Amino acid sequence: MTAITPFHLAFPVTDLTEARRFYGEILGCPEGRSSDEWIDFSLYGHQIVAHTAGEVSRKHHNPVDGHDVPVPHFGVVLPWAEWEALAARVKEAGISFVIEPYIRFKGQVGEQGTMFFYDPFGNALEFKTFKDMDQLFAK
Repeated sequence: MTAITPFHLAFPVTDLTEARRFYGEILGCPEGRSSDEWIDFSLYGHQIVAHTAGEVSRKHHNPVDGHDVPVPHFGVVLPWAEWEALAARVKEAGISFVIEPYIRFKGQVGEQGTMFFYDPFGNALEFKTFKDMDQLFAK
């Protein structure tokens, strides 16, 4: 697989202290630069920036595999063991899943684990894993 350069994503939050707790402590994202209005975090090497703003809408969903997938959402594709460890940390922290961790396409091309949950501000996150990372874009 080709090396991937880090992406950058800015997203709204209403409380930077709570953002530090959720992204820093629960998800384990190291903190970078910050100000009174934003915080940079490293989400598995990708730069995400929590900016103080208004509330996020949870109105949009798309049906996928019998689940209502929140749109928009963001996240990272992780190695299997890291995905399982993150799922355990999220459960341990008492965070409710929008879609519980499960395996899609079992035994097929593109077999993957996925889970969805919201941050405290209404931003939807999806974390995935693949048994074979070379199948990330397989048809």
